[in-house]
Amino acid sequence: MHRFLSGNLSVETLTVNIEGLPASLQGTKLVQLSDLHYDGLRLSEKMLEQAIAISNEAEPDLVVLTGDYITDDPTPIHKLVQRLKHLQSRAGIYAVLGNHDIYYRYSKAEITDALSSIDVKVLWNEIAYPLGEEIPLVGLADYWSREFKPALVMNQLDPAKPCIVLSHNPDTAEFLQQWRVDLQLSGHTHGGQIILPGIGPAVVYYKKLIRQIPRKVRLWIPFLRADCAKVVRHWEWAYGLHRVGENQLYVNRGLGTYAPGRLFCPPEVTVITLQK
Repeated sequence: MHRFLSGNLSVETLTVNIEGLPASLQGTKLVQLSDLHYDGLRLSEKMLEQAIAISNEAEPDLVVLTGDYITDDPTPIHKLVQRLKHLQSRAGIYAVLGNHDIYYRYSKAEITDALSSIDVKVLWNEIAYPLGEEIPLVGLADYWSREFKPALVMNQLDPAKPCIVLSHNPDTAEFLQQWRVDLQLSGHTHGGQIILPGIGPAVVYYKKLIRQIPRKVRLWIPFLRADCAKVVRHWEWAYGLHRVGENQLYVNRGLGTYAPGRLFCPPEVTVITLQK
């Protein structure tokens, strides 16, 4: 995707308060990358290289990847992992899959195997402890898969301990309110791609807008044929940090870009510091 359509890469830095964070983990730094859509069209090699360099310069304790590495055909994942293998992290790299990563019946296995080949740990309804037993890392199955059953995983956790959840689709935050989630990291929305300053994602008004365009015209414009409004239910969580009940949710705007491009919604690398 040409930079003119995607915008310049943005580095979002934030500090997240975690109740009961052990003193040994004070200042722990996470880097989040999401929604690469690496297919030769939606993400330039230059921006990917820049994102990896920014991540490494941050010297993170943990790198997390929150899904949609490809768009439909999983073949590009084999080229992508040759780029991602340059990511550096003290405690490793952990990932979940997105809806595009399970687009075909065989996609899930191929993408998981490719990421595993460079020591990226893919979590699918699993719990890991890269930062120690004091703060588990949960990776959930994609919300649109038949295997999205958070209770099977979340009920294994000790509610007295803080936890971090990776879940591609931010709509899952609605269901996760019944458990303690100190920080949920999601992507999927691309931030809405087009932001109306002071108003929010233009996609909220999408249906009203396209009704003003004759149907015959819409059929010739690809992004008008798709119902973008169905990407998520909660567009109010399209990007940034949110409080959902007692839980915290951060939504990354992603690196990849769909037509017609981004406006006031740059692709991002997120650098998160945990504090008590």
